[in-house]
Amino acid sequence: MKKRERFKRVISFFEGFVILAIHVLLFAYVWYGFYVQQLKIPFFRRGDWAVIGMYGLILFLLTNLYGGFKIGYLRLMDVLYSQILSLVSANVVAYVQVVLISRKYLSSAPIVKMTFVQLICILLWVLICKIIYAALYPPRQMLLVCYDRDPDDMILKMSSRQDKYEICDIADLNEEPLEAVCDMVKDYEAVLIYDIPAYERNIILKRCFMECVRTYVTPKISDILLRGADNIHIFDTPLYLSRNKGLSGDQIIFKRLLDLVISVPIAVIFMPLFIIISLLIKIYDGGPILYKQPRLTIDGKIFNIYKFRSMKMDSEKDGAQLAKKNDDRVTPVGKVLRACHFDEFPQLINIIKGDMSLVGPRPERPEIAKQYQQIIPEFDFRLKVKAGLTGYAQVYGKYNTTPYDKLKLDLTYIENYSIWLDIKLILLTFKILFQKDNTEGIDPSQITAIKSKKE
Repeated sequence: MKKRERFKRVISFFEGFVILAIHVLLFAYVWYGFYVQQLKIPFFRRGDWAVIGMYGLILFLLTNLYGGFKIGYLRLMDVLYSQILSLVSANVVAYVQVVLISRKYLSSAPIVKMTFVQLICILLWVLICKIIYAALYPPRQMLLVCYDRDPDDMILKMSSRQDKYEICDIADLNEEPLEAVCDMVKDYEAVLIYDIPAYERNIILKRCFMECVRTYVTPKISDILLRGADNIHIFDTPLYLSRNKGLSGDQIIFKRLLDLVISVPIAVIFMPLFIIISLLIKIYDGGPILYKQPRLTIDGKIFNIYKFRSMKMDSEKDGAQLAKKNDDRVTPVGKVLRACHFDEFPQLINIIKGDMSLVGPRPERPEIAKQYQQIIPEFDFRLKVKAGLTGYAQVYGKYNTTPYDKLKLDLTYIENYSIWLDIKLILLTFKILFQKDNTEGIDPSQITAIKSKKE
């Protein structure tokens, strides 16, 4: 197993190269077989190569961004979905490129037919690669080390990837001596350190390093702050510098420009859709179209967030609470809006006004944030930047992700901020729009996203 691990990236590279080569060859066939013949000014050989090469580059970048090459890392359906999304996006861009080159509208039929053939190739590729990966890399035999947090939630998450992980034993530091746990490390292929005190964690980490055992660690908030620190090399001792001030002045300016450049054109382009949605909401029950609600943004400022109303007018007569699974307060129109995230579109008004940004921590209601603070005093750390329409926690988490985990994700965004990270998260948002996991509400027994007192 350890010998095969060395070649995992080589195998992944070869798998990715095969599917990319198939797509590029199919596009080359369509380009030479259909579109070249219709060009008024024929391309020379290098011109044809440039068009085909540009198609391959765009497809590679999109597939890499959406995780379409991550066989064995992502779930089978996630890889398939990522491949399809990347392919369709690249083919749309390719058709626009063909139209611009020809200076007239040409038939899209060749590219549509090519897309269907490519989809079949993707399905076969994903299945074959999955079989190869499963044969070469069976689930890792893992030891889970915990302390005072209930590991059931983590075990449930790991069990959703039985193709990749198998927790064979649990070592609780409340019951097992530290030295005994360290001795157990060498008997497993991997160790999962689940939120244990820093002193014990450091000793176990060093033991795993010495034994060459792969280690997975759930980070603490202080770990995330350190990861975002700058390396200082003034002395002969390494230093980490955490500025802890949120975004710099230039980052704030460029972030605001990005918000306006993207949100204003989207608001104009989708105005007809907004009018149709407004009519459907009004026709259904005659109630207000927009729903206003106080939320928190940078430095704890309160603003009114705008949404298309997706619930009944008396949905919060019993007080503030998050949407639940199969919530009967959601109207039929609201179910469609929520599934497509169309209910969030009026927040473009908030972005243009400057209350929010396109990317940032999702704004919480003040009363719910207070409940979270009682259990997680650091919850206000996420208010170092403006609230966002989408964000790190939305892309990599779920609607019902626990507040503690959302805080970690939001802090990861804040501490590693760059304008390129914003652009990446905006593009990744398109991937999660129609994934059920990202719209599923909290459990019916909950009011907020808190699952237990230990969180």
